[in-house]
Amino acid sequence: MDTVDEYVHKLENKGYIYSRHGGPTQDGAAYSINQLEGGYGTLVFSSGMAAMSTVLLSLLKGGDHVICQMPVYAGTMKFLQRAMLKYDVEVTWVKAGSVEEYAKNLKDNTKLLWGESPANPLCTILDLEEFGRLGQSREGLITVVDSTFAGPYHQQPLRHGVDVSMNSCTKYLGGHSDLLAGALSTSREHLFETFYTWQQMLGNNLGPFDAFLLHRGTQSLHVRMERHSSNAMHLALFLEKHPKVERVFYPGLPSHPQHQAAKRVMGNGYSGMMSFEVKGGEQAGKTFVESVRVIKLAVSLGGVESLVEHPATMTHGRYMISDLERDMGDITPGLIRFSVGIENVQDLENDLAQALDKI
Repeated sequence: MDTVDEYVHKLENKGYIYSRHGGPTQDGAAYSINQLEGGYGTLVFSSGMAAMSTVLLSLLKGGDHVICQMPVYAGTMKFLQRAMLKYDVEVTWVKAGSVEEYAKNLKDNTKLLWGESPANPLCTILDLEEFGRLGQSREGLITVVDSTFAGPYHQQPLRHGVDVSMNSCTKYLGGHSDLLAGALSTSREHLFETFYTWQQMLGNNLGPFDAFLLHRGTQSLHVRMERHSSNAMHLALFLEKHPKVERVFYPGLPSHPQHQAAKRVMGNGYSGMMSFEVKGGEQAGKTFVESVRVIKLAVSLGGVESLVEHPATMTHGRYMISDLERDMGDITPGLIRFSVGIENVQDLENDLAQALDKI
């Protein structure tokens, strides 16, 4: 720039003056995601945790009340339990998938309702239409949905009246397990401006190279998600009939407790995330995840490669949550979380079969 006035003009119009405030590459990635979400605007962050914590820190103050489901992503749970407790924010936990439980626990000081759908790790579905209506029924009440397990190809919470849609873009939106990123999309201008201001203060904007990778991921999202979804449906049906599998949690199955809600709020399929319970408890679960060969044992999800993990000892194990919290979330010793990749589906079925044979 050549003049001070030019600088001031850029500052007043969110121009590019300082990398921490964003740049054209970040804006390109954010614009692509916002087109999918159908919102007023989207901001991209250095991780999903950065996006989540920005929502809570920017919207809540001492004396406010939050209602959050259980189970929920362990990072979200720990932030609410530890960081927000430090700021005297009250949290009530309700069973995942029940909008009625949110409604029953509303208080005069309730400021925010946090949902996750499909929920980690049981793929519980929240009826987003009912959730959005509940939020709109009271002035000043804000609804947030972590939509990471579905991503914006299969689910757009804002279109159902939810105020904020959050994604860990490390997962499906990035799609190749080679970046860390998060995104907040909102239908409300004042929320967008609030998040933008706090993003600058916290310094958790996404870097330009990761933004480039994220934008690349959005360009192949539709192709990848179609394959994730079709593979997952095929394997869910296979697992549901297997004698060593107690039950399968996949929103696309008619046996799923919230299948009808999933049909209303999801489109183009039901994503690639599922969980299933093997017979034989914890040891059977460990044996299974240690026996896969094509599928990898790891705690991430949403990449092109298939991954399994054992929640009761890994993502939701004793180092992450208490036994009481695990019981409240119905996380059983034999539960397996399965992120279905885009490999040849018969190779994946064969790998599941041989690993189940080891139990």
